[in-house]
Amino acid sequence: MNALPLSDIQRAAERIADTTIRSPLLRLPVDDAPCQIYLKLENLQPIGSFKLRGAGNAIQLADPNELAKGVWTASAGNMAQGVAWHARRLGIACHVVAPDHAPQTKLDAIMRLGGQIIPVPFAKWWNTLVTGEFAGLDGLFIHPVSDPAVIAGNGTIGLEILRDLPDVAAIVIPYGGGGLCAGIASAVRAIKPDTRLFAAEVETAAPLAASLRAGEPVTIDYRPSFVDGIGGSGLLPEMWSLVSNLLDGSLVVSLDEVRAAIRILALRARVIAEGAGAASVAAALSGGAGGGKVVCVVSGGNIDMATLAGILRPD
Repeated sequence: MNALPLSDIQRAAERIADTTIRSPLLRLPVDDAPCQIYLKLENLQPIGSFKLRGAGNAIQLADPNELAKGVWTASAGNMAQGVAWHARRLGIACHVVAPDHAPQTKLDAIMRLGGQIIPVPFAKWWNTLVTGEFAGLDGLFIHPVSDPAVIAGNGTIGLEILRDLPDVAAIVIPYGGGGLCAGIASAVRAIKPDTRLFAAEVETAAPLAASLRAGEPVTIDYRPSFVDGIGGSGLLPEMWSLVSNLLDGSLVVSLDEVRAAIRILALRARVIAEGAGAASVAAALSGGAGGGKVVCVVSGGNIDMATLAGILRPD
């Protein structure tokens, strides 16, 4: 897979303009940070996540006859919400293959949107991502990561960042399967190629960093944590050449650093971020993205309230 053409991303921006918000870009007021941190607040989308963009673009590009049979995806929560939100808008059925460790907060949101959940063990869920097949499900499968239409929808975030902050020095992007990184990087490399572009991963699930060190895709020991929106045991094969060529590296942060970033976002900016969404901020605060103006993509805010309360509660 090659970087997406800029024209595909620009057309996606026009296509999804009526169903997504142009999320704000705000300065994070932290005086002692190693850089000027700006927050791209995708947690403010109607479903609390950037996934609405890619899901909407893919569905609008689909054959109406295929859509009439319904849609389905494989997701731990946010992409499922994006697909279910659009399915409800169109009055079509939506099924979600979800890993059995998915947080209840996200599962509840999927059901509120009308999605029907099929829980499976992580290995079976991962196999569904790799093959794009699941026995008994019909209709349009929307891959949460590698579908070019989904990546193009994600890339619209990059267009907005460059319009709002033309002199951005670096962008830090949470890395789940690579679709968000690939979309934003495709847009930014086409317009401002000297921008530093980093993935953000968490120490318990950082296959991209391990693969970049090895020079080829490798598998790791994946440990689930409260940072449920990113990470895995390996990379999707079709994403390796794309992200390894587009990104300048992966910044790996600890769980404690993510917790600290969640607290800073809540207390300094009144922003609620899930673990994945705060990972980019944790990486920038660590100094890994360098100096200057650094945009952190706050990819989502769908955190379990009990988890959030535990993180915010003083020791």
